[in-house]
Amino acid sequence: MSTAAPTRRRWAAVVAIVLVALAWTAVTPGTARAEGTVSSLTVDATLGADGMLAVTETYEFGGGDAPSELVKAFATRENGVGDVQYVQHITEVTATVGGQQVEATVDVDRDRTTVTVPTAEASGPVILSYTVVGAVRAEGDDHVLVHRLLQGLNLQVESLEATITTPTLALGIDCYAGAPNSTARCAAASQGTHDTPMPTFQDGPRGPGEQVTAILPFSPDAVAATAEIDHRWTLGRAFSVGPAELLSALGLLLLGGVVLWSLHRRAGRDASAGGKMEKVGEFAPVGEGESEFRHFGQVRPGHVGTVADERVDPIDVTATILDLAIRGHLRITELPREREFASTDWALETREGGDDLSPYEEVVLEAVSPDNGEPVKISELASRVQPRVMDIQDALYDEIVEHGWYERRPDQTRNKWVSGALTALVIAVVGTGVLVAFTTFGLLGLAAVAVALGLVFVAQEMPSRTAAGAALLAGLQHLSHQLHTNETDQMPKGRELEELSELLPYAVVLGGAERWIDAIVATDDDDDPDSTDIDWYHGPAN
Repeated sequence: MSTAAPTRRRWAAVVAIVLVALAWTAVTPGTARAEGTVSSLTVDATLGADGMLAVTETYEFGGGDAPSELVKAFATRENGVGDVQYVQHITEVTATVGGQQVEATVDVDRDRTTVTVPTAEASGPVILSYTVVGAVRAEGDDHVLVHRLLQGLNLQVESLEATITTPTLALGIDCYAGAPNSTARCAAASQGTHDTPMPTFQDGPRGPGEQVTAILPFSPDAVAATAEIDHRWTLGRAFSVGPAELLSALGLLLLGGVVLWSLHRRAGRDASAGGKMEKVGEFAPVGEGESEFRHFGQVRPGHVGTVADERVDPIDVTATILDLAIRGHLRITELPREREFASTDWALETREGGDDLSPYEEVVLEAVSPDNGEPVKISELASRVQPRVMDIQDALYDEIVEHGWYERRPDQTRNKWVSGALTALVIAVVGTGVLVAFTTFGLLGLAAVAVALGLVFVAQEMPSRTAAGAALLAGLQHLSHQLHTNETDQMPKGRELEELSELLPYAVVLGGAERWIDAIVATDDDDDPDSTDIDWYHGPAN
């Protein structure tokens, strides 16, 4: 029998064993560790009765090389229930590497404190010491120590052991580990036993950035709460409805209402007419079942509308044009329709009136007068009057002051108060923004805005009439009542059109015009053409 084959098999087995051994050695190099891995982290912390927490952390790297630097980021601001935030501070930071003191870099910002320790070529453990101010927070009936034994580290940690020396036994013990906000329990946590009278924690391995958080509740008389209380901005917090916020807002609304009422009563209320009434016109009986309209003084329809509502409105200009026509300064002519379904249009032509015009009437007449002798169409009237609106308003406002019905022009009084009110509104809005951004008194800002808006409204009512103006207003109210209630078919026989025409401009501004127009139409009681029966208004020839 040949021995070559068994010999070859034995050599092959030896070679295979050697290769496996070499491969295993290459993959698992004994106790050597990769750079950047903490083989063990030991945390020794002491909690004082004053709530201060002194911490010493020892980092061992075993047989591996130390990293170039050790970086630990402390979260110093944590959200609580609602908008509450607990704030702590990291102070008295020191570090040694291999027993030698080194300069640790501390960077502080609003939400975290980052400590960087140079550890290149470290030949021994790295020891980091610091004090936490604010680690104990008041929660319910307890004062609770919340401390992250491991957090924000740039290195992997294989094992962690921590002991917290406390002034008295904690009311309980808890520990969470893993990613931030993890609810997983750490490997071990105990206190009050023979072997571990003080709270002791164990965990690992943990990757870079993972956390191990210890929680120990105490009675308030055992440990002082040191965490600062801050608040996150939320819309609900900005508009808190606490007693102080509600009372201040309601108080401002009440005070603002009183001030607005006082301002209007003092500066915007009409003077007393003393029971007097200046009649503008009335219906006077002239026979059985007959009455005529009598106009008093120089109060024209444009005056009526402006005194009544303190503004020069388009309706005042319309009534003035109608009044000028009735008094013989204009004639309104209905134009024939160009097509069966075309809109009706009218033309205005100037005439020689029989009475004098007031300044504002002259401006109105000039605005509607033709430039080249051709009648002005009503459809073109807006474009002709619009450029003269300011002139008409100025003349009319000036006249009601000259007549003594107002001490100052209503538009100037109104503009002054509106400007002040808008300024107050801008200030209130800006103030509300500041209150919402930085305080809980957003409701107070809304109350200020409401008061400012109230002032904008009141500003519209600040023009005040004199005693003469108040007496005239009483007369206008009396005439308005008559125009709405008097019978329209009681004008003197044969003078119906004249009497109805005279009162029509006043009905336009005071109300009731439709019933008086119907009365004019009702005077046509035959089928004969009568397009020129009314001197100031001509219809198309039939």
